[in-house]
This record gives sequence, C-alpha cells and structure tokens, in this order.
Amino acid sequence: MTKLLDGNLLAKEIRNEISKIIKEKILNKNKRIPHLGIILIGNNSSSITYVNNKIKECKNIGIEYSLIHLSVNTLEKELLKEIKKMNQNPYVDGFIVQFPLEKHMNHDKIILSINPKKDVDGFHPENFGKMALDMKSFVPATALGILTLLKKYKIQISGKYTVIIGRSRIVGRPISILMSRKNDTGNSTVTLTHSKTINIEYYTKQADIIIVAVGIPGFLKGKMIKTGAIVIDVGIHKNEKKILGDVDFYSVYGKASYLTPVPGGIGPMTRVMLLKNTLMAALNNR
Repeated sequence: MTKLLDGNLLAKEIRNEISKIIKEKILNKNKRIPHLGIILIGNNSSSITYVNNKIKECKNIGIEYSLIHLSVNTLEKELLKEIKKMNQNPYVDGFIVQFPLEKHMNHDKIILSINPKKDVDGFHPENFGKMALDMKSFVPATALGILTLLKKYKIQISGKYTVIIGRSRIVGRPISILMSRKNDTGNSTVTLTHSKTINIEYYTKQADIIIVAVGIPGFLKGKMIKTGAIVIDVGIHKNEKKILGDVDFYSVYGKASYLTPVPGGIGPMTRVMLLKNTLMAALNNR
C-alpha cells in the first residue's frame, strides 16, 4: 500500500506557523511586515505561473511583496540595476530573480550580483558554500521542502541509501549535500545520477529513497524501483490534458511505500519554504 506525501496539507501547517511568528515577533512589537521582492523577465508562461503562485502565498501568509516585471528585451545591465535597487532597499528583506533568464543574460553574473543576506533562493555561492559546510545559510527552497516533508512524515533518512536523479543547482546538487550531512535530517548514503548515467536502474533498484528531478515526464518507472522504496517526484510538466511529474505515477503507485503526488507534493512545499526563508531574512536583517 502506497501512502501519498501530502505537500498541500503540510504547507498549510507551515503557513500557519509563519503567520504566528510574524504576529508574535513582528506585529506585536510594532515592527515592519516582512517583504519579498520578485524580479521577472520576459513572458515565459511557466515563470509567470510560478510568480503568481508565490504572490498568492504572500497574500495567504501576510507577507508584503513587490514585483518588477521586465520585458523580454531588457538588457543585462538594466537587470543588474534593478538587482542593485533591491540590494539597497531597506524595506526589501529578501528577493528572487525568477529563472530561467533570457539567453542574452549571464546566469552566474546575475546570481553573484545578489546580496547573500537577501538571497532567499539560496543560490549565491556564499549561501551554497555555507550549506555545504553545515553552517547557517539560506537553503534552496525545493531541497528544504523535501527535507521538511520527509521529517514531517517521520521517514527515516539516517543509514538509508538515497539515489537522486538530476544534478541541477536548484534541486539535485543541494539535496545530495543535505541528505548526506551529519545531522538529524541527513546521514544518508547518497548517489547522484542523471539522464546520462549508464544503467541507471542498477542504482534505483537498490535505493531506499529516490528523489527525481531530471525534467523528463514519467522518467522513473515502477520496474526501476524496489518494493517499499520512498519516491519523491520534483518534476512538473503540463500537457493538454493534465499535469505530470518525472515519475510514472501509476506504475510506481502500489510498489512504493511513500510517493509524492504531482501536483500537490513538492510544489506547495517549495513555495512555502521560500517564504520561510523570507521570514528568516527579515529576522536576521533586523
């Protein structure tokens, strides 16, 4: 019997926790409400959907936000000027630049231009390096959401064999570090695989926990896992009829012990973790 890991339900609990902290530590002390800045470039439909969902989360929790929506033809230097404004604005506690960027923009240059103290996405090398060294830092929201979900459902990570499919900076690499850290949400033995890994089933069939963030719809099949494996699906893809993940849900369901649905699994956890980072930035910066 497969149990679904309900990200919607847990995200609701965390929203309430964040709202409570804002009330007790900020509003009751007559301090300014936390403020998230968002910079969006172009008209990518997925990016617009993601940004709208983040704005909705801000409204649900009671966090202020500001959106800067730049045209697809915006020059890199103009984007850097907007980032500088966010860095220098004392009323913006943390901000994100919505990715992907337009092709004429340098991804690394943009990341490096963000003040690490306001980098609530956790992508700046200073935050990423601190995370790798088990120091206090902003952790990428999706990776943090995965760990929080596993912990909430009391899934044993320590001593387990984890296989991660996908090596992106946003999910694969950070979660591989977090799962192997020496603490109560780590101590797993981790193998990081990807779409070019030869005979990937050799690894997935041995895994106790599989985290799939490869960006290919239905990539992980039921025949690729052992009975009782815990499967975390990070992917999200839209076709004309429905929303799909990186896991072939119907072949994995019934074989896995735990499985995240798409939608309603990691997506809502990612959004609420971003706002948890924003709250952390607000408390740190004051």
